[in-house]
Amino acid sequence: MSKYLLNKFLFTVDRDPELVERYREEPRATVEWWEGEYANRILGCHDGEASTWLRFDDVEREALAAHDYPRLFELGAHPFLTLTLFIAMFERDHPPLGFQTEYARRLSHMRLPYPDIAT
Repeated sequence: MSKYLLNKFLFTVDRDPELVERYREEPRATVEWWEGEYANRILGCHDGEASTWLRFDDVEREALAAHDYPRLFELGAHPFLTLTLFIAMFERDHPPLGFQTEYARRLSHMRLPYPDIAT
């Protein structure tokens, strides 16, 4: 499991409006594409620099593909990153602050101590 890679996915997708829409409409295909094409890029470097070993495990991949933000939180994804990305994707489907309320409701089962989000 790699909290770093989960957070990198959330961070990079959230900052690209085209990827936000792609992830909303085709989540499984977007996760598969991103893992193959983007996961090993080193952020802030020229395109020739890359690692080779970063991959999601099956649980992470499924949580991302299912838009399962409660599971992502349980896996240690940073809640700010999940909230901002999923607001960008789903706020339009809810009344004002409706998605934020839904997000809180779906995470209401969580109790302290929360999952460790350190990478």
